Amino acid sequence: MPLTVYLMAAGIFSMVTSEFLVAGLMPQIAEGLDVTVPQVGYLVTAFAAAMAVGGPFLASGVLRMRPKRALLLLFAIFLGGNVLAATAPDYTMMFVARLITGTASAAFLGTAISLSVRLVEPGLRGRAVSVALNGLMLGTLLGLPMSTFVGERYGWRAAFWTVSALTVLAAVLTLARVPRMERQEGGGSVRQELGVFRSRRLLLVLSTSTLIIGATFSAFSYFNPIFTEVTGFSTGAVPLLLIAYGAMNLIGNIVVGRLADRHTLAVLVTGLVANGIFLAAFALFAETSVGAVVFMLGIGLVGITMNPAMAARVQRAGNTGPLVNTVHSSFITLGIIIGSALGGAVIPHFGLLAPVWIGVAMAALGLLTLLPDMRGARSSGSGATGGTPGGAPDAEPVPAREWEREKPEARPVGQAVGEPVGPLC
Repeated sequence: MPLTVYLMAAGIFSMVTSEFLVAGLMPQIAEGLDVTVPQVGYLVTAFAAAMAVGGPFLASGVLRMRPKRALLLLFAIFLGGNVLAATAPDYTMMFVARLITGTASAAFLGTAISLSVRLVEPGLRGRAVSVALNGLMLGTLLGLPMSTFVGERYGWRAAFWTVSALTVLAAVLTLARVPRMERQEGGGSVRQELGVFRSRRLLLVLSTSTLIIGATFSAFSYFNPIFTEVTGFSTGAVPLLLIAYGAMNLIGNIVVGRLADRHTLAVLVTGLVANGIFLAAFALFAETSVGAVVFMLGIGLVGITMNPAMAARVQRAGNTGPLVNTVHSSFITLGIIIGSALGGAVIPHFGLLAPVWIGVAMAALGLLTLLPDMRGARSSGSGATGGTPGGAPDAEPVPAREWEREKPEARPVGQAVGEPVGPLC
C-alpha cells in the first residue's frame, strides 16, 4: 500500500474521534454549556445529519480541485469547526460547530477513499479502502477512549483541542507526503457526476449499505443500557466491552479488505447472514454474560466491517470519484440514523432488546436487495466477483491502469525513476 493510503487513515481517525467525542462526554458537555443531556444528544444527531446532507454538497464544491488541494481545504474547514467547538460559549455555537465538522468529515471521507483507490491497481481497491477505513475502526477502538480520558481529566474543551492537534498533524503529513496529482480522469462537471445517480442499480446498491449499517447500529446504539440493565454488567465493565467490540471491528475490516475485490458479493451475503444470526442470538441470550459477550463480538466482526466490500460494489455500480464515495458515506450515515431512531422508538413499547430485532429485520431486507446480483451471478456462474447482473463486466469510468501513471509520483524520496517501486502489498 502506498504511504498516502495510510495518511488518509490518519485523517479519517482524527475526524471519527471528533464524531465520537460528544457521545463519550455528554454529562460534562451538558454541564459546561448549561443544557440537558438530551440536548447534547442532538449534537450527535446534528453531526450525522450534516454528514448525510451537507457532505455531498461540499464534495461537489471541491470536485474540480486537485485531490491534495481538496484534502487540505477540507482539513482546514474541519479544523475551523473543531476549534469553534472547543471555544463555543453556548449551545448554539456548539451546534453550528457540529454541523461544520460533520459536513467536512463526510466530504473528506469520500475524497480520501477516491484518492486511495486511484493509487493502487484495480485488484487492490478493496484492500486500499480497508486500510483507509482502519482510521474509522481505530476511532472506535482508540479515539473514543482517548477523548473520553482527556475530557474527564482535563475538561471537555481539552478533548476538542486534542482532536484539533491530531487534525493539524494529519494535515501537515498530507501536505508533506501526499503526491501532487491531477483531477481524476473521466470526471467532469457536477452535472456529469450527478448523472451516474440516474442508475436504479446504483440506488439499490446504496440502499444495501444503508441496511447493513442500520442493522448493526440498531443494536450498537443500545449496547450500554442492554449490558447494564439486561445482562447485569457494571458500568465500569462497559468501556472494556466496547474496546473488545472495536478490536473485532478492526480484525473484520482487515479480513474483508483482503476479500472485497474478488469475492464482493459472497462477502456481503455471508456478512449479512452471519450478522442476522449474531443479532438474533444476542437478543435471545442477552441475559447471560457469556452469550451476550460472544454474540456482541460476532456482531463486531461482521457488521460495519462490510465497508470495503460495500465500497467496491458501489464503485462498480457508479464510479470511483469522490462524489459517489461521499454520497455512499451519506447512505451509510442514513443507516445509522434509521437504525438508532427506530430502536429508540420501539424501546418504550417492547423493551431494550427490541432494537436488536429491528437489526435482524434490516439485515433480512439487506439480503433482499442483493437478490438481483445473486440471480445474475448464478446465471453467469461468477458469484465471486459481485459484478453487474447478468455477468456483464463492471463499468469503469476511470482508466483501469491509471494507478501505473500515479505510482511514480508516490515514489519514496531519493528513489530514481528507473528503480523498481517494490511490491504493492
